[in-house]
Amino acid sequence: MNHNHSVHNASEICIPDHNLDQYLFPITYIFVFVLSVPANCISLYVSYQQVMKKNELGIYLFNLSCSDLFYAFTFPLWIDFSLHHDNWRFPVWLCSWVAYSQHTNLYCSAAFLTCISLDRYLAVVYPLKFQHLRTRRMAICISLGVWMVQSASNVIILLNEEAVNNSKDLFCYDIFPMEKWKAQFSFFNISIGHFLPLLIIILCYYRIYMAVKQNQATESKEKQKIKQLLLIIVVMFILSFTPYHVVLLMRSIWESENCTFAENIFVPYKLTVALSSINCLADPLLYCFMSEIGRADARNIVQCCQASTHSVPSSELQMFTPSERLHRDKEFIVVT
Repeated sequence: MNHNHSVHNASEICIPDHNLDQYLFPITYIFVFVLSVPANCISLYVSYQQVMKKNELGIYLFNLSCSDLFYAFTFPLWIDFSLHHDNWRFPVWLCSWVAYSQHTNLYCSAAFLTCISLDRYLAVVYPLKFQHLRTRRMAICISLGVWMVQSASNVIILLNEEAVNNSKDLFCYDIFPMEKWKAQFSFFNISIGHFLPLLIIILCYYRIYMAVKQNQATESKEKQKIKQLLLIIVVMFILSFTPYHVVLLMRSIWESENCTFAENIFVPYKLTVALSSINCLADPLLYCFMSEIGRADARNIVQCCQASTHSVPSSELQMFTPSERLHRDKEFIVVT
């Protein structure tokens, strides 16, 4: 295939048995893509409704859904890449942009999850303080800052050749053994992009749980519900991101110019890459559909779709009285 961009010819690269890729990524990515795209689209609607109600949390949720959608939109190209035995059949420049987009949106997602945990921490633990940090304007500024920092920090991917020709196939981004610049780049992403957000999220949700636990006005059943939700959120973040970053750390330390290590870690690395994709699906489920207000707004979409073909009274579309909606809004602020 002729590519209108230069291709880096690697003289010393490992070629692990990548038959696993041919089944793992198409199955995983198709499953996640089919479910996560509509789920995140609904999440966009739910978060937009919160923004219209002057809830700053909605801005973080909206950006989280955008980053998950952008991440999922790279899946079709990786599916094609895997089905053709790890052979990149598209223009070489597109390989760099897809790798750039995947990295940027992966770490934007982690950053917005951190913003959500900090926002909930301030709302629950210090409800009367730091009001200036919990405004829509501040949320917009922070969100723009996240996009700018992550976009800039990953530009190095665009500045290096990401397609490697081994005479038979054209590999894209993940080269074995790992190049030295990628090892250094990975150290930054591992520490700042994952473990720092993980530490913040764990501390924030622990403090939220302790505040709710000590609150005399909250019923025991509700406390247990909040505890379970907070635990699920933390476990899901760890499950989605940590295995990948642990294996990536191992690659960064020991893999350079070590083909034996590269071949041994190939399967664990690919499994954790596939595992990290479930975050695209977990986010809307945890932050949208597990709250009553999220489920109600999602039902509103279904009702509106039905209204286009059937006559549905406006009172039925409303679904909740004003007092019920106020109760739901309060639940949304505390639980999520």
